[in-house]
Amino acid sequence: MTRLALLNELIGLPPNASEHGYQIDHIIEFSHWFMGALFLGWSAFFIYVLLRFRKGRHPVADHEGVKSGISTHLEFAVVLIEAVLLIGFAIPLWAKRVNQFPEDKDAILVHAIGQQFNWNFHLPGPDGQFGRRDIALVSNSNPLGLDSKDPASKDDIVVLGELHVPVDRPVIIELSSKDVIHNFALPHMRMAQDAIPGQIIPMWFKPIKTGSYEVVCGQLCGLGHYSMKGMLVVDNPADYQAWLKERVELSGSQTAPAPTERPPVEPPVGPTPGTVAPPGAPKTANPSGQPDAKPGEPPKAPSPSGH
Repeated sequence: MTRLALLNELIGLPPNASEHGYQIDHIIEFSHWFMGALFLGWSAFFIYVLLRFRKGRHPVADHEGVKSGISTHLEFAVVLIEAVLLIGFAIPLWAKRVNQFPEDKDAILVHAIGQQFNWNFHLPGPDGQFGRRDIALVSNSNPLGLDSKDPASKDDIVVLGELHVPVDRPVIIELSSKDVIHNFALPHMRMAQDAIPGQIIPMWFKPIKTGSYEVVCGQLCGLGHYSMKGMLVVDNPADYQAWLKERVELSGSQTAPAPTERPPVEPPVGPTPGTVAPPGAPKTANPSGQPDAKPGEPPKAPSPSGH
């Protein structure tokens, strides 16, 4: 961690792993030092006012107010520094991220589709072309709706939750969503972008360090929002090629269970035995075989013979 980012380390900002991240760190660092100076300055001024204008020294209120223009100059200086931060640094850096995309031939292109509560990643296969997707084809075994009749989709790679990319190469991620608004956030890469249903929004970064980095959803997207996590794995070129080869070999053999199939250890659909059914649920047969008790009477105990 460099000396400039000392405050970022103290407040818990994760280490940067992207080429452009140091620029973000500089803005965050300067903003926090500036806010710290303002906090100390205004706190000192507040204490001075409490002592200078206490009731013992000024028993009668002075309604004329402050005659000096120092406070006006201080406030103008604060506004000027904030404007320089916004117009001189933040907006140009943001514009560079959204307008100056790398060439497609040099970048890794990935489609990331959010859903409650997972991230689906779609990569082109060895042919370099994305297969056709159709919302009408979406199912448990085909979460992205890939058209099997499209020759370009035969070698496509679809992975859930974990994306591998090579180090020192630009990565362009085109974001979309299947249900609600999500946010694809990569804190270590200093990037985040909303995933909006019906839209494809690109974002890009260039990883400079190998390792595994968490992907989180930065938008409250439902009851399972807390569990919507993924993993970005930055590999060296050899490991990345090995991962691609493995995924291509597995792409034709991975199938999901049919919607009607349930794991043997999972209870059947419906209320768990021994629990109260929700309001409006259909009545079920009495499993004990005993007649239902009348209102106000305790339930009858079974006879020793079981009848």
